[in-house]
Amino acid sequence: MSDGEVRYSRAGDIATVIFDRPAARNAMTWRMYEQLGEACARIRGEDGLRVAVFRGAGGKAFIAGTDIAQFQAFDSGEDGIAYEAKMEDYIGGVEALPVPTLAVIEGFAIGGGLAIAAALADEYPDGFHGAPADEQLLADLAALAAIVELTYETRAALIDGQLGRPVFPEAVQVVRIGKRDFTVAIAPYDGGNLAIVDGGEAIDVVGDWVPGDKLLVADMDGRPRIVQVAKRGRGWTLTTRGAAHRVVVVPRHIAELARHMIEKVPPDMSRFLLAPMPGLLTRLEVKAGDTVEAGQPVAVVEAMKMENILRAEKSATVKATQAKAGDSLAVDQVIVEFE
Repeated sequence: MSDGEVRYSRAGDIATVIFDRPAARNAMTWRMYEQLGEACARIRGEDGLRVAVFRGAGGKAFIAGTDIAQFQAFDSGEDGIAYEAKMEDYIGGVEALPVPTLAVIEGFAIGGGLAIAAALADEYPDGFHGAPADEQLLADLAALAAIVELTYETRAALIDGQLGRPVFPEAVQVVRIGKRDFTVAIAPYDGGNLAIVDGGEAIDVVGDWVPGDKLLVADMDGRPRIVQVAKRGRGWTLTTRGAAHRVVVVPRHIAELARHMIEKVPPDMSRFLLAPMPGLLTRLEVKAGDTVEAGQPVAVVEAMKMENILRAEKSATVKATQAKAGDSLAVDQVIVEFE
């Protein structure tokens, strides 16, 4: 298996750092950590940079932690302590970069990978939300969502061997983006679609998308739209201009009935450190009253023969610890509660 590399490049005012070891889900070797440090040094020495983008190669992982095969060379606990100190140096170098940073996370971000991602996210303490959508963009996204849904459902209706008659989707659909509903009528023609949003003027949509495509490129009355498309359960996620929009498309009668459904508000779990997987809590680094900083190790969970270091996502004070070293943890079990 390749030892991998961390590659640095610059295009105009954008620096890009790629963790390139896809066969091992970009698990970091010692040399890759050194190259990360070298890449950060280059970024600090560059003039005119506006942003540094970090991403994993292969599209299946950001970084799957440190390659644990290297731990076989450790002779004592001192080696582990030295390893943690080096990790703090590398992650501190990422945190100290003088330009805004952005992590493009596709797939796993585990252990050291999660720590690096958390260090990058510190540039956006309230989260990265992308460009706000104006009324025209929302209407265009509603039209594209209806086209995507109708294309998807039409193909499903044409699958051979189904019981009963095929059920084709209606031409008029209700598209929910966030908390807003749009009524969209679609009229396909050879090479494109006409879309009418909320009874407005027809939008001529020229583009080619088939189920499975991750990217939809369309011209909408002369407005170019490039949208990433991902199926998410019953709905879709449409991503454009740096912002992800959760979209659900349903027939009109279902939309009418859905208005009577009670919305279940998910509990706020941001004050808790949760176990990301079943495992053994081998170390708890904090106690009630301690103050932690973003990226600071809080607990260590052993799972699948790997040690996973759980770090604080932001600065906070520990209110209580709900587990102790030696406890067996279930997924999503509370380990630490913050104030």
